[in-house]
Amino acid sequence: MGEKAALLERWGRFSVRRRWWVVGAWVVGLALLGLAARPLSEGTVNSLGIPGAESQEAVDLLQASFPERSGDYGDIVFKAPAGLDDPGVREGIEALLAGVATVPEVVAVSSPYQAAGAMLSADGTVGIARVQFSRGADEVSTASVKEVERLIEAARSEALQVEFGGPVPAGQEREGPNESTILGLIAALIILLVLFRTLVPTALPLVTAMSGLAAGFAIVFSMTAIVDLSKFAPNIGAMIGLGVGIDYALFIVARHREQVLAGHTVEEAAGIALATAGKSVVFAGGVVVTSLLGLFLMGIPFVGWLGAAAAAMVAVAVVVAMTLLPALLGIAGRTVVYLGRRRRNDTAAIDHEASAWYRLGQSIMRRPYVFLGVSTAILVVLSIPVLDLRLGSADAGNNPVTKTTRRAYDITSEAFGPGANGPLTVVIQGAGTERLNDIREAIAASGNVAAVSQPVVNAAGDTAIIAVTPGTAPQDQATSDLVHRLRDDILPGAAGDGVTTYVAGTTARYIDIADRIGDRLPLFFALVIGISFILLTVVFRSLLIPLKAALMNLLSIGAAYGVIVAVFQWGWGLALTGADRTGPVESFLPMMLFAVLFGLSMDYEVFLVSRIREEFLKSGDNARSVARGLTSTASVITAAATIMVVVFLSFVMNDQRVVKEFGLGLAVAVFIDATVVRLLLVPATMELMGSWNWWLPGWLDRVLPRISIEGTESVPANNAVPVGAGAPGR
Repeated sequence: MGEKAALLERWGRFSVRRRWWVVGAWVVGLALLGLAARPLSEGTVNSLGIPGAESQEAVDLLQASFPERSGDYGDIVFKAPAGLDDPGVREGIEALLAGVATVPEVVAVSSPYQAAGAMLSADGTVGIARVQFSRGADEVSTASVKEVERLIEAARSEALQVEFGGPVPAGQEREGPNESTILGLIAALIILLVLFRTLVPTALPLVTAMSGLAAGFAIVFSMTAIVDLSKFAPNIGAMIGLGVGIDYALFIVARHREQVLAGHTVEEAAGIALATAGKSVVFAGGVVVTSLLGLFLMGIPFVGWLGAAAAAMVAVAVVVAMTLLPALLGIAGRTVVYLGRRRRNDTAAIDHEASAWYRLGQSIMRRPYVFLGVSTAILVVLSIPVLDLRLGSADAGNNPVTKTTRRAYDITSEAFGPGANGPLTVVIQGAGTERLNDIREAIAASGNVAAVSQPVVNAAGDTAIIAVTPGTAPQDQATSDLVHRLRDDILPGAAGDGVTTYVAGTTARYIDIADRIGDRLPLFFALVIGISFILLTVVFRSLLIPLKAALMNLLSIGAAYGVIVAVFQWGWGLALTGADRTGPVESFLPMMLFAVLFGLSMDYEVFLVSRIREEFLKSGDNARSVARGLTSTASVITAAATIMVVVFLSFVMNDQRVVKEFGLGLAVAVFIDATVVRLLLVPATMELMGSWNWWLPGWLDRVLPRISIEGTESVPANNAVPVGAGAPGR
């Protein structure tokens, strides 16, 4: 056993001996974290900053030369069946707008009754008042938005429907962890109870996962004191933290129980569990954390910090599993192997060759080509929709109808067209009146343009803005095409020399984010795959095992991407998720999924292949080693994956579309990885490769450091083997 394994074993034993001190330290630590997080937390934001992008350069220019137009807007949408000219309706609208004009951070309020540029439907029943704020949507204070919402609520009546849409109110609609977390915990409880059939080992993974969530959330919300953290962070953090927290604890608890049943004392069993399964947890968690931190390579601050928040949740889950859990195992004592008041008889379960898993392994060994072909075909078919993947950002039309932003979106789309929900802002510097008119006419003639406003010029006369209303919704591909056409062809030709133009606005920022991420995805994928390949090569002293793992992980992740495209982009089974409108896949979703899933699949890979390697080193029989390795790990991998799948699926019930996409993608990928890949494809491939599984050039073997994941043999106390059982850990 290596030095690291010995250290972990000593720590496991220490945690059992000093269990109450360790638990007490955690209680005090959680209390201090909670007390610190409350005053430090600044709340999450809807930050869209993207340094170097054209939309961001336009914002920077406006802040310097046209500050009153550099902020974002909110649309107050009115709908009155009797018409907005009805005296009672008009009086209420004008009173509302007069009140909104006095709200801090509001610099201008348009009116549906104004002579020029009024947004009034043809039948006079729908109108929009645009509220211009002095700051970006992610910077406007909650107090100002709440005051506008209070005035809107007071203006609502049976004769007048009033809703609030646009970037500013959308930026304030934040949703923390909700009933999804509770449903996930309940599902995990049921699965653990079925697996262990006794309460104590069932409760331990849940207790540690909840402790990790509490500590993780305190850290994540404390981060908001110094960084802008996306509004998606709490839900994504809860999803990942709960999933990996239960998963990591389950591996350690299962290994601990195995050692107790083999005759070890509780202290010895905890030490061995941390030196074996615990080291696998540290390894897998480290891969996930590294992958998530790699999101900073995207060059988009909010994406990088979202990855950092998720990485913090994973890191905390690892720390909890390696510190608090062994102390709780010490407190639980031998109750981890009792069923009610009876000692559970698990000796029959240790007879691997009598189990259904062993028979499955033998079937795969006899027909590896068949299982390889079928499992590969399944993954390839599921991955086909990836060819149609379109990155973007869902607009407010995907929000639930309970949100005022969704109701405002629907009313606006019906009265003015979907493009009115995401106007573009063309910023022009250095153009005179004649040139501005030329630019405006060129934009109007460019296609897919529903309306073009008159230029608005700043006091110095050197900067102007033109509002452009697309003919399609903000999330549509045609709108993205319009932005690129304006930037690449229309505006440079119309502006001429000496004039600088930018296409900006919230819709343009989302398009810039998607473009930036799309350009850098290959770099990110290469980084994660490369790190994983190197680590697996060091651990398993093989080149083909890491290569196989990388290819299979790509197939399982590709299948998950394919399902997301089929559901959210094509609409197959969309209603089952609670969503009611198709759209692009959230731009940062593929890389987030890739980072998390590569680490999770690495967990299962290490857990399975390390057992196969143990068997191979003992017997030298490849087929038997693969079958026995599969048998000894299949039940735990299946249980862990099942818990993750139901936890992730529970988040599909969340109102936020991106959380639905994330939950479904993680659930599908984990399900495929734990069934098609780990139970079928990996054993079939390893049987076909034979002794080549462990091939490593001699020169490389001498250069690479030596790290053992399963460094401690699972040997019964005093070398006593239970009747009818093989050597534990085999």
